[in-house]
Amino acid sequence: MTSINEMNRLTELTEEAIEYIAVGAAVLGTGGGGDPHIGKLMAIGAIKKYGPVKVISPDELGDDDLVVPFSMIGAPTVMNEKIPAQEQMSKPLDLIEKELGRKISAIMPIEVGGGNSLIPVIAAAERGIPVLDADAMGRAFPESQMVTFYLDGMDPSPITMADERGNAVLMHAIDGIWEERMARAVTIQMGGSASICDYPATGAQMKKSVIPHTLSLAYEIGKTLFESKEQKQHPIEALLKQLNGYALFHGKASDIRRRMEGGFTRGEATFEGTGEHKGRTMKLFFQNEFLLAKEGERSLAVTPDLISLLDQDTGMPITTENLKYGARITAVGFPCDPKWRTPKGLDTVGPKYFGYDVPFVPIEELAAKKGANQA
Repeated sequence: MTSINEMNRLTELTEEAIEYIAVGAAVLGTGGGGDPHIGKLMAIGAIKKYGPVKVISPDELGDDDLVVPFSMIGAPTVMNEKIPAQEQMSKPLDLIEKELGRKISAIMPIEVGGGNSLIPVIAAAERGIPVLDADAMGRAFPESQMVTFYLDGMDPSPITMADERGNAVLMHAIDGIWEERMARAVTIQMGGSASICDYPATGAQMKKSVIPHTLSLAYEIGKTLFESKEQKQHPIEALLKQLNGYALFHGKASDIRRRMEGGFTRGEATFEGTGEHKGRTMKLFFQNEFLLAKEGERSLAVTPDLISLLDQDTGMPITTENLKYGARITAVGFPCDPKWRTPKGLDTVGPKYFGYDVPFVPIEELAAKKGANQA
């Protein structure tokens, strides 16, 4: 992907920055992370009311600063129908401060994918505190333990949650797996969507565990897609070049099967090939996020590497809940952060965990074998 040193790092979130991040985060969100449009509208509303939000780099944190990840948990399809209430943006943070007896220094996204990349902006604007330019996935994943904090053995507690009715919950879990079990059960009772804070930690801990500058990366991706036409580049070609990505398949959505199961949007989509892929078929499997792309028995891309769907003409990302029959797409893939390719990383987010009977093979190797196009 784009080198951190090549990026213009964000220092402030304005309305324009939010527009770019919403698009970039939808690409990195691999179909999940919540609807970026809803997150964008809420974030822009907060900035209009309270003013721009300061963005800080992990190296600007004091070692004793309290940093809290803030996100939505649940099925993206539910959040489309049940817009978060303002009270949901404050109650989990109030509970954290009360439980720990100290003020929060900065808020961060737990994942850089979809709407969850922008949910922290709403709370940061209201509180007048900065957002950390980092996340704990480098993409989006569906479960609470699927974060770099879990890989590093960090304590997820205290965990706080809230719904739009005013209900709030404080929990302590022994690890990220138990957090996922308990938080998912609470989320289902809260109607399939809730706000959540977990893994509150010091600046020193965050510096070791986060994936840095991912908000800046999302911004750069969004800017590339918006500006590519002005520069007379095809948006998808420009994006693949920027992220060292691969064009996996060009096609049209011919069948989409979604179901709500265990608090997730699960399913698969089938695409009939167009252009150079005419006469071929791709299947895409998802659990909130796109996790496995296959052509027949051949894997095209496998979790934890990133799989995104882009509109063939505009290059704009398409999320799992917004994918429609007949959509003309290009499926693209990108390498994940190296932390996910470790043995513990693959145990946590690899294909076997999700029940797919395929091995993980890095997308670079799959592309070399299958002839995927790299810009």
